[in-house]
Amino acid sequence: MIERLVTIMARLRDPVSGCEWDRAQTSASIAPYAIEEAHEVVDAIARDDAADLRDELGDLLLQVVFHARINEEAGRFALPDVVGSIADKMERRHPHIFADAAASPGWEAIKADERRIKADDSALAGVALALPALMRAEKLQKRAARVGFDWPDTDGPRAKIDEEIAEVETAAPEDRAEEIGDLLFAVVNWARHLQIDPEVALRAANAKFERRFRSMEAMAGPLDGRPLDAMEELWDAAKAQESKPVA
Repeated sequence: MIERLVTIMARLRDPVSGCEWDRAQTSASIAPYAIEEAHEVVDAIARDDAADLRDELGDLLLQVVFHARINEEAGRFALPDVVGSIADKMERRHPHIFADAAASPGWEAIKADERRIKADDSALAGVALALPALMRAEKLQKRAARVGFDWPDTDGPRAKIDEEIAEVETAAPEDRAEEIGDLLFAVVNWARHLQIDPEVALRAANAKFERRFRSMEAMAGPLDGRPLDAMEELWDAAKAQESKPVA
C-alpha cells in the first residue's frame, strides 16, 4: 500500500501534469504541517478514537512521503533511505536484541554515543528546536539534571516560581515577555519535580476550560456583551454542573 501513496505523491509533484500547489512546496514550506499532524495524532489517541487515529496516522505518513519525494528530486535521499535509516537506528539502539550484547547499555547512553559521533557532545544536544515550548523546556531540564544541574527536591523550583513572579511584577514593559518566559520555565521545572508532564497537564486544562466555556454558552447563549460578574456566575454554574454525581 505504501507504493500506492509514493506513486500518488510522484504524480502530484510531476513538473508538467502535477498539482500546482504540491509542485510549489519545499521541505521548509510544509514543515509546520508535520508538527500539526503529529499533534492531531496525539489528540486522536487522547480521545481513544481508533478511526480518527487511523486517518491522522495516514496524514502524518503523507508528510514523510512528501518530504522524501522533495529530497529525492533534489538528489539527496529517497523514501527507502528514510526507512533504512530508522531500521539501522532501531537495531543499533537494541544491541541486546539484534546483536550479541548481554544487556542494553541504556537508551540514553546509546543516544549519547550517537551525539558524540555527530560532534556535538553537549548534554543538551539533539533537543529539537521545533518541539512545543513546554515539552522542550522539560527535555532541556531533564538533560541538565542528568549531569547534576538540578534542584535536590521540590522546594527549590517552588521558590523559584515566587522569585520569577516578583520579577515579572517589577519588570519594565519591554522586559515582561522575557520574565514571563522565565516564569513558565520555572513552572515546568516544578511540574517535572512533581512528576507531572506539563504538556499533558496544560492540554487537560485547555480541555477543561473549553468544556466549561461551552457549558456557559449552552446555558446562556452568546456571551458577548454580558457583564463580567454575570459570566462569572455562569462559570461557577458550569463548574458545579461538572461536580454533580452521575445518577
